[in-house]
Amino acid sequence: MPSPAATDPQPIHPGRSRIPVLARLTSGLRWDLPASLVVFLVAVPLSLGIAAASGAPVMAGLIAAAVGGIVAGSLGGSPLQVSGPAAGLTVIVAGLIEQFGWPVTCAITVAAGVLQVLLGMAKVGRVALAIAPVVVHAMLAGIGIIIVLQQLHVMLGSEAGEAALHNIVALPDSLAAVDPQAAFLGAVVIALLVAWKHMPSAVRRVPGPLVAVVAATLLSLPFNSDVDRITFDGSLLDALALPHLPQGEWTAIAVGVVTIALVASVESLLSAVAVDKMHHGERTNFNRELLGQGAANVTSGMLGGLPVTGVIVRSATNVEAGARTRKSAVLHGIWVLVFSLLLAGVIQLVPQAVLAGLLIMIGIRLVKVADFQTARVTGDLAVYAATLLTVVFVNLLAGVLIGLALAVLLVLWRVVRASIHAEPLGGTAEGRWRVVIDGSCTFLSLPRLSKVLAAVPPAAHVTVELDVDYLDHPVHDTLEAWRVRHVNNGGSVEIEETGTATLHAAVAGTPERGSSRSALRGGFAPWRSWQRDAAPLGAEAAGHVPAPVRSVLNGVDSYHRRHAHLLRPHVQELSTFQDPDTLFITCADSRLVPNLITSSGPGDLFTVRNVGNVVGSDRLEPSVEASLKFALDELSVTSVVVCGHSGCGAMTALLAGPGGDATDQKAADKKAADQKAADQDPGQSPEAQEERCPVESWLDHGRPSLESFHAGHPVQVAAEEAGYGAVDQLAIVNVAVQLERLQQHASLQGSVRSGDVHVTGLFYDIATARVLQITPTGISHLDPLPRAEELAPA
Repeated sequence: MPSPAATDPQPIHPGRSRIPVLARLTSGLRWDLPASLVVFLVAVPLSLGIAAASGAPVMAGLIAAAVGGIVAGSLGGSPLQVSGPAAGLTVIVAGLIEQFGWPVTCAITVAAGVLQVLLGMAKVGRVALAIAPVVVHAMLAGIGIIIVLQQLHVMLGSEAGEAALHNIVALPDSLAAVDPQAAFLGAVVIALLVAWKHMPSAVRRVPGPLVAVVAATLLSLPFNSDVDRITFDGSLLDALALPHLPQGEWTAIAVGVVTIALVASVESLLSAVAVDKMHHGERTNFNRELLGQGAANVTSGMLGGLPVTGVIVRSATNVEAGARTRKSAVLHGIWVLVFSLLLAGVIQLVPQAVLAGLLIMIGIRLVKVADFQTARVTGDLAVYAATLLTVVFVNLLAGVLIGLALAVLLVLWRVVRASIHAEPLGGTAEGRWRVVIDGSCTFLSLPRLSKVLAAVPPAAHVTVELDVDYLDHPVHDTLEAWRVRHVNNGGSVEIEETGTATLHAAVAGTPERGSSRSALRGGFAPWRSWQRDAAPLGAEAAGHVPAPVRSVLNGVDSYHRRHAHLLRPHVQELSTFQDPDTLFITCADSRLVPNLITSSGPGDLFTVRNVGNVVGSDRLEPSVEASLKFALDELSVTSVVVCGHSGCGAMTALLAGPGGDATDQKAADKKAADQKAADQDPGQSPEAQEERCPVESWLDHGRPSLESFHAGHPVQVAAEEAGYGAVDQLAIVNVAVQLERLQQHASLQGSVRSGDVHVTGLFYDIATARVLQITPTGISHLDPLPRAEELAPA
């Protein structure tokens, strides 16, 4: 029975339950509090400038900054991201205000927030990341250019136009009628921001935008009243206003809602991805981030604020300032709110030209040379240019849609376009041609394919190398029709299918893309899977080639055409020396390819092969002895591997011969004793020695393994439990016995004991193409056990 102490409820002390809550609230404040102050100082001038550029009430920028910090910071999925009004939305918001007015724009912001919440609930956060980054970069660059063109007129003391083209055309008139005071103040801001990054690190701890705005504002105080300054009516509380429902134009309203929701979502998610790369803490939950951003936009729109999105400038500042948790973003929003309530009057001292200079620098920074260079290097320059020009001279939505359409078309072109070319081989008199089709070959490739095939001379001997991962029915029909026509004209056609998509599969069912390509077919797939009965290329010039060597010469020809140039850079440095890591002792069986199962290349393995992968019985067999000495003394290998395999013929012969069965053990022992006596008798006749065939004599090296197998070796027990048959059990025991003999060898004992050389065993299961590790006492799987469907015949 439990004791009373275990069952009675424990007394609750006042304040005890609050300790964990208090700890959660205060944890990280050592770093988050100062970081929040730095971000607050950056956010205030940026929010004011973005509100001014959008044509919205100035206080709307501060409302959005406070809401973004508090709401998005609390609910969002990116702990260190800071949200607020963003320059990327200024053009969209300005257009909506011009078309519908500010109260309806707030309603559109609310609806966009609801749409973001729905997207988050639908868990499509990561889907938004599928938008091509080049389109986003070009969109931001276009917005930056629009901002610069608009704010140049404001800095010069003129009115900015609505369209970028109008602002470009009107720029000479604004220069002619420049306001010297406004231009001076804007130039001061630009100069300070440019110079700030060259200041000492201790000075740069103070945000440059804050210093520029404060300094230029102080310089403007002695100026006359002609300098235009920020104006607003009432306080922050007076700026709070409920949105108004639109009156008609629902299609345009819907477009505005979708545009704000998508642009704000994409910018937030991309910013979150960038922030994740800047720290090693908690990663972003993208669906939660959409929920947080949506909630912030609903709140901001309901209070009369600008749309909210994740802002990379403030977020990067937050991380660089040492923030550890989301408390920094929340606190920054609180500081913005306190400032807006208590020090709103200070804002009206800031000249508009000062904010114009700040916005010009923001716009310039949106146009990143690195993004342009990346687009040029990656072949996306056309997408970048089309998106940017359309955003600048048409509108943002059209630019994004055109950019996305071009990006999709470009990807489609790159993915489905096959590399197709034809070339003559040897001299023109030989009449040999090669046609290479590489990639994904679809009906879209038919114009190119037909052109290349038409270029092949009618009577040529042609090899078509079909190395594709996708091939559809029209391509099959085109190739087949050409093949028949070419053969009827006196030529010959040999089709080598080395990819994962085949001509037969193209007509047998729905075409499917192969999971991989056979890039190293010559060392991966057997000859019978890709070679034909035709003579190798060049056979006509070299004379008759016997059929038995055609496979070899065909393989060499394929190696020269496909792999030699890829291998050459890796083997050039090995042309004068070898430096392998491993002595690899394995069976001579043709089905076991050491470099394939170890993923090694030339120079990695010093390979010794013999029947049954044995190293001898009483002493090492001379060839193995010589190889071992050379590998240890001359090559300084660090590991020795003995590798057996399933279905081994030597092990089958051992089990089938005398002593193979436990009931024949006495006979086997007698025969072994007779053989030992004969070996020790130098006078025995040659005829008696020749009575035993070489294979039978060689198998004597494996009889200790057979004895261990019958004696119940631990490895035999493990192999039996793993489901292996008798032959494979013996093959696995044989590897373990060879390991024991190697470890007892005089030249290896010291190195193995010191750890300079490691000895291990492998077993290759041919049926599953899997490799086991063998030790003198057991076996272990080097990969997960095969699934039933993997073992089933195709």
